[in-house]
Order: sequence, then C-alpha cells, then structure tokens
Amino acid sequence: MRKPWIVGVAGAVLAGLLLGGCGDPESAPDEAPPSASAPNASPTTRQRAATASPDARPAKTAPKVLYIGDSLAMENQKVLGGQLEDDLDARYTSAPYSGTTLCDYLEGTADRSLVPNSDKAAALVRRLSPDYVVLQFWGNAWDYTPCMDGITYDKAPATYFERYAAAAERLTEQIADAGGTHRPTIVWVLQGPDPMTPDRVRRVNALYEKQAKASGDLVADAGKAVSPASDRYTWTQYLPCTAYEREHDGYCTQPGRSRTALHRDDDYLHFCLAPTTSKPKPCPVLSPGITRIVREITRVIADASA
Repeated sequence: MRKPWIVGVAGAVLAGLLLGGCGDPESAPDEAPPSASAPNASPTTRQRAATASPDARPAKTAPKVLYIGDSLAMENQKVLGGQLEDDLDARYTSAPYSGTTLCDYLEGTADRSLVPNSDKAAALVRRLSPDYVVLQFWGNAWDYTPCMDGITYDKAPATYFERYAAAAERLTEQIADAGGTHRPTIVWVLQGPDPMTPDRVRRVNALYEKQAKASGDLVADAGKAVSPASDRYTWTQYLPCTAYEREHDGYCTQPGRSRTALHRDDDYLHFCLAPTTSKPKPCPVLSPGITRIVREITRVIADASA
C-alpha cells in the first residue's frame, strides 16, 4: 500500500529509502509494533523504582509519560524514554506507528486505521493513566492512512486542514474523557521545516498551538531546535553545533567545521542517521537531530512538573 511521494529535492532523494527504515509519515508500517498492553511489550516501556531514606523529604512523584505518533516518534522513542528517565525518573511508555496521523489514534476508526483498538490514544490513557500524553505527528499529507478518507494536502488543502483540526479537537476530547478525574496534560510537539511544503508545516504547527491553547495543554517546539536560528521554517541538513554537542563525543558530527548533521543525504525528513530499513524501528545510532528534539520535549515536561 505504499506510494512514492518524493518529487524533487535536488533529484537525489530516493523514495524507496524513505519508505523503509524508520518509516515515513505517509507509509504504513511493514510490521506493527507490539501492543503497549502486552507484558514486556516494548523496550521503550521504562520504570525506575524510587528510593528514599527515612530522613529524606518526600520525593516528588515521577511523572508518567505516554508517547504516541508517526515515524518520527518511532525513531525517537528510545532516546526520549532514556532522557525522561535520566532527567525526571519518568515512567514511560511509547506506542508509535509509522505512517499514521491523528485520526489513526481516534477510537471509532477501527476499520480505517493503521492503529489497533488496543493502542488507540484513549485506550492507552485508560490503561496507563499517564500524567502527560506526548503527540508527535508530522501531518500526513498524502493518501496513505484510510482514516483521512483520501483527503490530501496537494489536492484539497483547505479540506485537509479542516479535517486535521477536527481530528486534533476530537483526539483531545477522547484523551480527556479517558483520563476522567486524572486528565493527562497533552504535549503537542511542533515539527521542523519541510522543504517540500514549508507552509503546510507552518500551518500544522499553528493548528497544534491553537488546540493546546483552547484546551489548556502544552506545546514543545522541538522543531525550532532543528531549524536555523535565523528562520524557523527554512530546512537545512546541517546546523552549528550547540555547546551540549561540543561537550559530548559524537554529537558534533563535523567538529572541524563546528557543525552537526541533522539528516542523511538520502532522507530529508527523518533525523535518524542510520540507513533506512524495510521495517520501522527505533533509531539505532546516535543522531543529533533526535537528541535536540527529545531534549526539548523533556524540558517542557520538566518545567510543567516543577
């Protein structure tokens, strides 16, 4: 059910590579990840036992974080889990599916969704009772996931944004209802630049910000961390190394030029620097773009939990 979607970008981007590996937001996964409800379902489900001495002050409860999304979340999930655990002692579960968009995680879309009922957002909230639900969706713009009913950005942009906004509102409502008296805070992750349709990503991010403001939720502008300081929506393959990257081996990929790689030469969308594979999976190598993204998500949750 995959379709090529690359049209340009110096003519060197290979559609076949982007449609494999970590997966792209427009392609269905070759193999769905294990359900988050299964015992030992995923190495990205983490929990650290709190320790305290009798004389210590009561420790603040570690936040419970649920992370769902498309192929960007798929490649980020292990790094985000490790960062949240290290910084916040967070109890963490991830259930991303490559190729998905917001409507895939809505209950009531079983026959037209790439996500099984057990891993719908509301089902996961009822089962896990998280404090935070982190949503990372690039914004499916092509005709891959059935729940979009064939609505695409290129053919019907106005309808695409209307449908996407409605899905964001409905997903917020389902998560809130599932949380009941323990309504989780939603963290909408803003996306980085898209060289193909820069205005689309700008409007998708604005939609996330509007929805977060309307429902009292949060945004994490992770996309800004992978954008040039001079222009939030200009795509680039490289950025100047940050102080953090210069201080940690491997994070500044070209130290002689004081710049680091965000993308591979053959994949302008994903941030994993490993070659793509046929089955979506977490990124297996250190990738500065992923680290930048997860550090910003973690910072937002840390500030909210303080």
